[in-house]
Amino acid sequence: MTNLSEDVAAPGASPSRSRHRFNRALATLARLGGVTLAVVIVGAYFSVRTHGNLLVSSNLLGILRGLSTIAIMGFGLTPVIIAGEIDLSFAAVYGLSTNIVAVLWITHGVSVYVAILASFLAAIAVGLFNAFFTAVVKIPSFIATLGSSTLVFGFTLYVGQTQNLAYEFPPEGHAAPPAGDVSFFKNLGNAALPGGFPEQGLWTIALLLVFAFLLGRTLFGFRLKAIGGSRSAAEVVRLPVRRYIFIAFVICACMACLAGLLDFSFVGSAGPNDGQTYLFPVFAAVIIGGASLSGGKGSAVGTVTGALLLAVLANGFALIATGPFAQQLLLGSVTVGAVVIDRLTSRRA
Repeated sequence: MTNLSEDVAAPGASPSRSRHRFNRALATLARLGGVTLAVVIVGAYFSVRTHGNLLVSSNLLGILRGLSTIAIMGFGLTPVIIAGEIDLSFAAVYGLSTNIVAVLWITHGVSVYVAILASFLAAIAVGLFNAFFTAVVKIPSFIATLGSSTLVFGFTLYVGQTQNLAYEFPPEGHAAPPAGDVSFFKNLGNAALPGGFPEQGLWTIALLLVFAFLLGRTLFGFRLKAIGGSRSAAEVVRLPVRRYIFIAFVICACMACLAGLLDFSFVGSAGPNDGQTYLFPVFAAVIIGGASLSGGKGSAVGTVTGALLLAVLANGFALIATGPFAQQLLLGSVTVGAVVIDRLTSRRA
């Protein structure tokens, strides 16, 4: 039986197949171009409304800081969406990670390095749990991750005892963490960089390069898109479908963990509701960026572009002080519009 990658890469591919790939690539470029154009239009609108305050360097750096958390979690969600699955638990994993580090490090005196390792191990466990019930038990990922999200949130409340913990202001009766641990953890996401450049922006750029290469230039990315594009065809050519689904869910959980720890480092405190507000914006960024809910499509560049659009919208509405309702209304409208465009382009392809 011919290997799928060899078949697609064969120089003698039929003209219809080559035309199909060209049309899909053209649709993807058009989608990214549309999102980029939307960013320019929205930015120009808010720049006029705020008399140029949107384009002040400090505000632009704030926009970069605002999109970083959404983009980092979006990088993790993108492989899951490409594989044709859904993960609703990453926001809960974000909160679990921050609370594990806070409790172990601040209240139990465990080394910050061990606490961070424990948080990543917990995230990996959640990813494996989601993948097991999705790929092995064959429960739809929407149901499996909806259940695991509730379980993880309940465990987070148990771990943190619904308290807010700050690493620079430990609760009464607890010794302050070692200065070396505090300095290391603070520098993860809150280091003083030249020009006030947010450190999370560097994390975002680095992860963008990693995921752009992983999803666009490696066999892993090719096979993941093949699995999401046609699960039955991927099984016929004996691609390791189950293994790739496990990897995708673990990556998603680990990126949520990393985003949570970077935010904890920047903000300085962890609480029981950490991450709960990120579920919908991260989904919106991935879908706006061109990923298809039916699987087979998605990119890191698209995800960060979608996150940029949402960050500009959030920042612009904050500057003109319209109230949170306007941002939520537009966020929902933009997301629904992106899904409609995805459906139309998928049918045309």
